[in-house]
Amino acid sequence: MANSNRIFYGWIVVAVAVLATLIAAGIRSVPGALLVPLEQDLGWSKTTISVAVSIGLVLFGLGGPFSGYLMDRYGPRRITLFGLLLMSLSMVGSALMTQVWQLNLIWGVVSGVGTGIVGSVLGATVANRWFIKQRGLVTGIFGGATSAGQLIFIPALVVWATGLGWREASWIMAGTALVAIVPIFVLMKDSPAEIGERPLGAAPGSAPARITADAGVMGQAVRSSTFWLLAGTFFICGATSNGLIGVHFIPYAVDCGISQGVASGMLALIGAMNFVGTIGSGWLTDRYDPRKLLCVYYVFRGLSLLLLPYAVTPETMVPFAILFGLDYIATVPPTVALVADNFGRQNVGTVYGWVFAAHQLGAAFASWAGGSVRDALGEYNLAFFAAGALAIMGGMLSLGIRRALRPAVA
Repeated sequence: MANSNRIFYGWIVVAVAVLATLIAAGIRSVPGALLVPLEQDLGWSKTTISVAVSIGLVLFGLGGPFSGYLMDRYGPRRITLFGLLLMSLSMVGSALMTQVWQLNLIWGVVSGVGTGIVGSVLGATVANRWFIKQRGLVTGIFGGATSAGQLIFIPALVVWATGLGWREASWIMAGTALVAIVPIFVLMKDSPAEIGERPLGAAPGSAPARITADAGVMGQAVRSSTFWLLAGTFFICGATSNGLIGVHFIPYAVDCGISQGVASGMLALIGAMNFVGTIGSGWLTDRYDPRKLLCVYYVFRGLSLLLLPYAVTPETMVPFAILFGLDYIATVPPTVALVADNFGRQNVGTVYGWVFAAHQLGAAFASWAGGSVRDALGEYNLAFFAAGALAIMGGMLSLGIRRALRPAVA
């Protein structure tokens, strides 16, 4: 670095990228927070609303490979600005919608693409462009930002929806996304080479280098069993986290006779614990075999989901929120590390984008399946038991992932 006494600029990039991640997490939380008031106001069933949420989750996932490809080639700054603009437009549309097709278009297509562009691979791309040392910790910080977005916005959305109305809550989110464009435009840089620096931890004396993805990397990846194990376990991660709990936890709590306000507080507690758990996971990923960490996380998650049907009061939901929250998305740092180790950190945006797409396909499936089970059986228990068993299976599959350390690109 040119001056060892000044702050490494990568931390400034992390700060503004974390802001964008917070906003994306907040807007992705809108369906879970507003599902009940939307159902009450417009008379739409949980299954109908869950279909729109599922569309959004699928496109959120598919936005990952698209944005990862563009970020690997053109840098994250312009792509992040575009994603924030789409998110703001989606919330404007949310405030104005009156028909189911509009719900599918706005909560499904526009919100899904906008949040997918920013919230899926931005953190992984920034961490692997700017950091060799402390890469896992930085990835964990972005996971913590996702949790913090949930922690901040879910209770706020519930308060706004109950006090002002769900349409007014949508307007507030639209303005929040629009304001966030300013610091991204001013402060974000695409790579250390843009300002004559090297990634933190790069070999002393190495010249700044622009990071460019390898041509045909996905053709190589899809022929690898490692890629499919990473994608398969992340499918399970999505199904057992934001697809089921992120969308259906508040309706489940309401079914148990708990108010929306208290239920949103429980979901925020999950977010608070995951903030701790994900940053801790990043620290552990820098020190231990990420495959073993994934096994522990998935099995732990599965056991907590198997206990959820027995948590029917606020007092019994608090232990679940703490236990489940500790590894809600703690799987992200070890998964990103395994992608970088196997396919090269210069290719993380592209390859992790597709792995993340599998995550969101799992989330979309669980969002639809959870609503369908609830409408068909009048309760969520079967969905929670199935998700618990699936998570434990994911833990076993994690141990089969290959780990091939690739040389770092300066």
